[in-house]
Amino acid sequence: MYALVTGASSGIGLEIAKLLAAKGYNLFLVARRQDRLIKLQSMFEKKYNNKVVIFKCDLSKEEEILKMYKASLYYPVEIVVNAAGFGKVGTFDAVDIKDEVEMINTNVIALQYISKLYAKHMKKGRILNIASVAAFQPGPAFATYCATKAYVLSYSVALNYELKKKHKKVRVSTLCPGPVNTEFDKVAGTKFNMNYISAKECAEEAVKGLFKGKMIIMPTSSVKWARVASKILPYKIILPAEYRIQTKKLKG
Repeated sequence: MYALVTGASSGIGLEIAKLLAAKGYNLFLVARRQDRLIKLQSMFEKKYNNKVVIFKCDLSKEEEILKMYKASLYYPVEIVVNAAGFGKVGTFDAVDIKDEVEMINTNVIALQYISKLYAKHMKKGRILNIASVAAFQPGPAFATYCATKAYVLSYSVALNYELKKKHKKVRVSTLCPGPVNTEFDKVAGTKFNMNYISAKECAEEAVKGLFKGKMIIMPTSSVKWARVASKILPYKIILPAEYRIQTKKLKG
């Protein structure tokens, strides 16, 4: 059995890969940084004594996604983890449109391609898509990222329902973490003034929820409360609050 993990070179993706390796899964690791993948391949094979395939891939490019998919068909993949993704904090006039398009391509288009391809291909298995607490409400000054994660959540929940209706033995879970101590801040160009959980803690909750077949996995109580608040509070309260939170990050 193989688990395919995108965004596997760091953060939540890496920690999930470790947990799956410990459960006896062979790994198909996907990331953009070949040097990290090579080091991880050696580490996993020595520590867990399992088989590890690595594939360098820029998931913002359609042709590379398809190459990765075709290469993976040689292996019996039963778990797919879409952990690749990034964000950029900034107002609409400050964030470069090229960064926004790359964000959409990586966070949404790649995830949709991979989810659809493997949901159709696998006879049985599990797909874990990583959204965010940001999926629950619009985020002024973080608009594109929040929109991509809202898409991930909505699409994944609907896809899971369709698979159930078609009696396919493939289930889709969606992880919605709050702030996690990863490289996300550095890429996003900000510092989150909120309590973090470690990538390892987040991954443990994610894997636990995945094997329980949870539709939406919320790793902390603060995320659960955020979801409740997003359902009951009007936009006239949510939008100014979100704008203050995001622009405060930009001020350092």
